[in-house]
Amino acid sequence: MKNHDLHRGTEPLLISLPHDGEAIPPELAARLTSSAQGVPDTDWHVARLYAFARDLGASVLVPKHSRYVVDLNRPPDDDSLYPGQNTTGLCPLVQFSGEPVYLDGQQPSPDEVEERVVKYWRPYHDSLADEIERIHAQHGRCLLWEGHSIRSVVPFLFDGRLPDINLGTVDGASCRPSLRAQLVGVLEAQADYSFIVDGRFKGGYITRHYGRPERGIDAIQLELAQINYMDEATCVYDNERAASTQALIHRLLESALDVE
Repeated sequence: MKNHDLHRGTEPLLISLPHDGEAIPPELAARLTSSAQGVPDTDWHVARLYAFARDLGASVLVPKHSRYVVDLNRPPDDDSLYPGQNTTGLCPLVQFSGEPVYLDGQQPSPDEVEERVVKYWRPYHDSLADEIERIHAQHGRCLLWEGHSIRSVVPFLFDGRLPDINLGTVDGASCRPSLRAQLVGVLEAQADYSFIVDGRFKGGYITRHYGRPERGIDAIQLELAQINYMDEATCVYDNERAASTQALIHRLLESALDVE
């Protein structure tokens, strides 16, 4: 199976969806707990949610495999992105529920983790880096947009209900101040969705590593509460909710592209 798909667009916009994948190799699936085999921590349907972006001229990068194989949004050395807080790692051992991913004694060894980095993690990041450079060479700038989603209530990771829209700019370090201000303005101008900027989700490895505003490469992470486009209990896509959420994402992307 090919590890990821890349659609090349015409505008200075690259959308990365690193947790959209669901595939798990059969030999690995046999080592997982029954609950983990259902890959419950997938960013469900985000590729479908962002499908409209191709009409905006965006490039779109989508992996095939689950984050349980390897988390593409974690550093290859597995250094914690959120020190002192519950989180999951490069090859997660626990689910967002706090339950184990693996059956007893079936956790990956350090050598296996490195093999997964070589086989799955590096090819995605090679494609990501190459597409950023292609876009930057063509347009003189690149907006990298990290599309994520998560259940609205995950006590293992955060208290209470997550805001609908969670914009991450690594406290302003991953994009230009003017771009951050423009996006905040779009969110402040609407009243249908709660939002926070640089809250619990400030941006993962991809946002932190590739965002280089001084070079004309801006990186933004958008973490959506899944309740805004699907039924969280059944993971069924909700067309009506999704249409409204897509409209807001559309406004955010268009507004971001307008910032020269």
